[in-house]
Amino acid sequence: MKKLLLLLSLAILGCSFPVQLTSGTPTPIPTPTQTPTLAPTPLPTSEPGTESNPLILALAPSPHPDDAVIAAGQVIAAFIESRTGFRIVAVTPASEGALVDAISIGNTHIASLSPFGYVLARENNSVEAVLASVRNGEIFYGAQFIANRESDFIPYFDKARNANTAEAAEALKQFQDKKPCWSDNASPSAYVVPLGLLNQAQVQTRSGAFIEGQPSVVRAVYAANICDFGATFIDARESRTLEANYPDVMDMVVVIWRAPKIIPYENISISNKLPFEMRRVIQRAFIDLMLTPEGKAAMQTVYGVDELQIIEDSAYADFVVYAKASGLNLQDLLAE
Repeated sequence: MKKLLLLLSLAILGCSFPVQLTSGTPTPIPTPTQTPTLAPTPLPTSEPGTESNPLILALAPSPHPDDAVIAAGQVIAAFIESRTGFRIVAVTPASEGALVDAISIGNTHIASLSPFGYVLARENNSVEAVLASVRNGEIFYGAQFIANRESDFIPYFDKARNANTAEAAEALKQFQDKKPCWSDNASPSAYVVPLGLLNQAQVQTRSGAFIEGQPSVVRAVYAANICDFGATFIDARESRTLEANYPDVMDMVVVIWRAPKIIPYENISISNKLPFEMRRVIQRAFIDLMLTPEGKAAMQTVYGVDELQIIEDSAYADFVVYAKASGLNLQDLLAE
C-alpha cells in the first residue's frame, strides 16, 4: 500500500498541470488557487518508463473528464504498458495549452495534438508526430478560394483537370484590397492556411467577415453582397443543405484556386526527449492497439480517433509554414 501511494505521488509531482489520474479509483486533483512562480520540478533522473519515472500519457484535454474517458484511458495505458514493458501513467490536462507546456518541459511524453497544438509543440523540437488520424480515407485535406461567378475574378482552377493553372502568387494577387469571408478564427481551411497563403503572396485584403460555418461562407459568396471572396475546405459547396436550398450553387460559386492537401487532422505525437527506439516501440503499440476492438473503442472515446496511419514528421512541413505565415497567435487558437 505504501508503495502504491509513493508511485501516485511521484506521478502527480511530475506533471505541470492539474490532472486526473487514471490508475485505480479516479480522484480529482484540486487546482491551486494561485499559479506557482517557481521553476518546474526537474524530472527524476532514473530511466524513463520505469516505476520511479513513468511515461505520462495525456488523455484528451478537459478540466472535468468524465468517467468513460478515464476508463478508456486506463485501457489505452494498460495496453501500451503490456506491449512495451514501459510503466505508463495516464493523466488529463486541463487544456491543450497546458498540455503543450507540459510536453515542452518533459512532463508529458505521449499525446494527441490538434494541428495548431502540434505546430506549437514543434517550435522547440519537443515532439515527433508518429501517427496521423485518418478521416474519410485521408490524413490531410485542402482549402480553396471561392467567388461568385458574376464577379470579376479569374478562376485559376481547371475543374476538368482537377488542377490549378497558375501559382498562388499569380492567382491570389487579384484579391488585393478585396474583402474576404472567413468561417471562424480557428479554422485551418477557412481562415488560417488561406491567410498564410495570402501573406506569402504579399496580398493585403480588407478586414474579413467571420460568419461562422463553412456552408455560411458559401452562402455569402453566392449572395455576393457580403464579401468579395471566401475560403473553405474542399469542397464545402457540396453540402446537401446548400444543394437543397441553392440548386445552382456549384455553378454560381466557382473555385478560383485550390491549396494542396496539407492540412492535417489530429496526430499522436511522442516527446523527443525519449530515445528513438523507445518512440518506435510506442508507435508499434498504438498500431497493435487499433487492431483490437477494445483498443479501437477506447481511442474513439478518448481522442475521437477511428483509424491511424504511420506518418513521418516531415509530412507536416508545409502546414507548419503556412500556419506560421498567417501571423496569428496560434496559442489563442487552441481549444479550451
